[in-house]
Amino acid sequence: MKKLWVVLMLSPTFSLVFLLNLYPLVRGGVISFQRLTVFNLNNPRYVGLANYETILRDPNFPRILWNTLVWIAWSVSLQFIFGLILALLLEKPFKGRGAYMGFVFYPWALSGFAIGLLWSWLLNGQFGVVNDLLVRMRFIKVPIGFLSDERFAMMSVILVNVWYGIPFFAIMLLAALQSVPRELYEAAQIDGAGFFQRLFRITLPYIRPTVVSTILLRIIWVMNFPDIIYGMTRGGPAGVTTILSVQMLNVVYYRNNFGLASALGVIVTAVLLAFAVVYLSLLEKGEFEL
Repeated sequence: MKKLWVVLMLSPTFSLVFLLNLYPLVRGGVISFQRLTVFNLNNPRYVGLANYETILRDPNFPRILWNTLVWIAWSVSLQFIFGLILALLLEKPFKGRGAYMGFVFYPWALSGFAIGLLWSWLLNGQFGVVNDLLVRMRFIKVPIGFLSDERFAMMSVILVNVWYGIPFFAIMLLAALQSVPRELYEAAQIDGAGFFQRLFRITLPYIRPTVVSTILLRIIWVMNFPDIIYGMTRGGPAGVTTILSVQMLNVVYYRNNFGLASALGVIVTAVLLAFAVVYLSLLEKGEFEL
């Protein structure tokens, strides 16, 4: 009777996990082996590995992988650095700290796609506010095509993503910093340790579990986060900002090929799973030290 009661209590949670996570994952895997478009939704055709072959033979696929790597590496590393700096600044109480924290963390509550649209207007090469300010302050003579010039497009979307993701690291790291015993800092100060010595010898080693989990979660999130890029460039110009998740959306919206998009989704899932396993294995062995 007790086991039955436990099963009944857990069944709503298991049902939600199955419906929202497991079923879509399995269903997406099945669709990736089919030719499924808007024209044959009721009669999909099994094509085996054809969708995967199409993806791997695409001459743009290596470039998309490279764009994805650049997007993740720069976004996560800069978010972590600036998030840590912000957390260290917010650690000590000061007048108006609560209001300032609310103001800083507010962007994290907004839609990523809405943020992308907002910044696409701000960075517009013809009527954008950023270009107008730069010209008025005489930093540039002619407007810059932040989103239309292949030299600046990827950098622009990365900087916007960094701005958007800093609060996530700041929130997580601030909570971890507040758990570090003050006695350690006091003992270090007595021994004559400076700020950077305390940071690298006490703070970062102590909050290492939080840093590890936060970076892993953020890498997974950023790789599966097409919102900002899609709101700003749709993957353009000329595909310089196209990452795997953006390509998946483009395949759905512009080619109406759900089988091909599902195959891309499976590839993304496999890459993230392999990365998580390797990342956690190396950390378990102590390969990475803070």
